Amino acid sequence: MKFFIFIITSFIIIFSSLCIAEINISHSISMHGQPKYNSEFKHLEYVNPNAPKGGKVIFSETGSYDSFNPFILKGTAAAGIENLYETLTSSSSDEAFTEYGLIAETIEWPDDRSWVSFTIRKEAFWHDGEKITPEDVIWTFNTLMKKGHPFYKYYYGDVLSVIKINSNKIKFNFKSNTNLELPLIVGQLPVLPKHYWEDKDFETTSMEIPVGSGPYKIKNFDHGRSITYELDKNYWAKNIPIKKGTENFGIIEYQYYKDRSIEREAFKSGDIDFFNENSSKDWATSYNIPALKKKLLKRELIEHQNPQGMQGFAFNIRKDIFKDRRVREALSYAFDFEWTNKNLFYDAYKRTNSFFENSELASSGLPSRKELSYLTPYMDILPKKIFTSKYNPPKTDGSGFMRLELKQASLLLQNAGWEIINGVLTNKNSGGKFEFEILLVSPAFERITLPFKDNLEKLGINVNIRTIDSAQYQHRLDNFDFDMIVYNFSQSLSPGNEQRNFWGSDAAKTNGSRNIIGINDTVIDLLIEKIISAKSREDLIYSSRALDRVLLWGHYVIPQWHISAYRTLYWDIFDKPTIRPKYSLGTNTWWIDSSKADTIDQRKTSLQ
Repeated sequence: MKFFIFIITSFIIIFSSLCIAEINISHSISMHGQPKYNSEFKHLEYVNPNAPKGGKVIFSETGSYDSFNPFILKGTAAAGIENLYETLTSSSSDEAFTEYGLIAETIEWPDDRSWVSFTIRKEAFWHDGEKITPEDVIWTFNTLMKKGHPFYKYYYGDVLSVIKINSNKIKFNFKSNTNLELPLIVGQLPVLPKHYWEDKDFETTSMEIPVGSGPYKIKNFDHGRSITYELDKNYWAKNIPIKKGTENFGIIEYQYYKDRSIEREAFKSGDIDFFNENSSKDWATSYNIPALKKKLLKRELIEHQNPQGMQGFAFNIRKDIFKDRRVREALSYAFDFEWTNKNLFYDAYKRTNSFFENSELASSGLPSRKELSYLTPYMDILPKKIFTSKYNPPKTDGSGFMRLELKQASLLLQNAGWEIINGVLTNKNSGGKFEFEILLVSPAFERITLPFKDNLEKLGINVNIRTIDSAQYQHRLDNFDFDMIVYNFSQSLSPGNEQRNFWGSDAAKTNGSRNIIGINDTVIDLLIEKIISAKSREDLIYSSRALDRVLLWGHYVIPQWHISAYRTLYWDIFDKPTIRPKYSLGTNTWWIDSSKADTIDQRKTSLQ
């Protein structure tokens, strides 16, 4: 009997030891591989840990705002409002995807990643002095899932429950162990104060200054016109390793302008301190001004290694005229990138050939053996060209004469059931005319869209270009009330849950989702799940390339262009760390040089 008890006891000890061995407790967690910074790290290598705090910087935005709640679909949130809140973990900008503890001091998870726990730092406090608690995390998660922006439904849809373990620890249980990035993206949850929000209507826009936990507080604002933030001198995380040397500006002000051209002139006159130029024409021609010649302004083209995603003319395939893939492909022949780049962009751009452009996730050439392992099971229902042809957008000679390209477009349209009647492209079956609207939010895109419109009209297509203000534009996007828009599908180095929001069938039916195209495709849904469940970096790369091919050959967008560099301009009041982050511009690591700032206003005045 004693021997039997000994055997049972030994088994329990061994079994318990195995269970304990499966649990990881760490300051950080990586998607694949090991974190760059170990548990002893004091700060990120691309910051200056001794950067001085203080000074004032003025940034800018176009449009307006009407809300201090960025977590709901309704309204337009104020620029910079994210600086009021902290997350359980925070990522570095020199790794593909690693999260380090922020509100959470430690992260705990099993090897199969079927759950994750976070232990809250004792020093983590709200601006009003209340301690951040597990109840705050649980309330935040449940509220965002029920009442927040539709994005959260897709991003955290694999979370089964959130429970309190003790007074400073919470646990997220998952529906399965197939979504290996879930412990990391749960850490990205912005935590909100339950005691502030629980007696308020979370789904209503509000201009009441909220309570946060981040480095900045709202100092003052002019509704819809400007907002000013002040660095919290008692910010609890200023010496946490992941935050050390960041958030150095004492005052951050955002000024709002009606449109980009007015905003640009305000910068040149000295009313704004920093400007990211998104127009190649203005980058080349608009800054030959005395301030630049006298080196009061800095003008820098800073190369980066960020994935560029896909910017293009995006179809709303909920519309009958765009349901046929042949029609969408036909319209791509009417966009002359080569002429546009030469005559409008000063040859500044490269043509985009992938939804994961400028990264190892981008497909190219014919599918590799590894990619075929993802694609071959669906060979009978996928476009045949995925397996036989290299994808490239139509290319012209740049002369502006597109007879061959428009002829190819006409053949595709004819095969799709359209014919020219009295100069108008008409459906052979319904008799309906081919006409649609390109909806824009920036007047700067009108000069780019007009040549495209002219080429479409040569095909017998009637196109209306309409530019509206940012609030109207966002409302129409949220409700999928458009035919075609210019849209940028941004990507990270570690795609995952957000792909459901971009391309997933459920998202196509949910207002406010980023599936603005309206893609409802079983194969794409399955490939998204392959990405989410990828067990290695190699699996992630090849499953992403497979998805990329299906999206490209679906002709859901007409690809436009990209540049792998930041076009930055700023008045010479800043200093920067000697090492620059690989995957961001890193302005949150800059600081004000007080000796420069003290004289910059005088120098600006001398130029007027």
